[in-house]
Amino acid sequence: MAYGRRARGEQVARRVNTASELLHGGMGVGEAARELARRYRLSERQARRYVERARDEGAMEVPGRKVVFTVKLPAALARRVRRAAKATGQSISSLVSQALSEFLERHHGGAG
Repeated sequence: MAYGRRARGEQVARRVNTASELLHGGMGVGEAARELARRYRLSERQARRYVERARDEGAMEVPGRKVVFTVKLPAALARRVRRAAKATGQSISSLVSQALSEFLERHHGGAG
């Protein structure tokens, strides 16, 4: 087990989704937690957290891989972005990703 390291977003989603499949397959919470712990080499305590999340929230969308994308912005715009992210409790990356997605959806019909 890799103590001290947090799971990445896609790892969390895959573990929750596996837990959801186990629960929908008829396993109880305890049995699903033991199976999840075995499959992913987790403590049963951590596995139970994933199972409970799956039980309470259902399956999750697995996020895509992220890459660094550097752009140059006018200083005033960069300040506005930082302030908006702070005010909304989002990371700058999350705010910019959401804004760009909405822009592309509006202006390019979501064509990937």
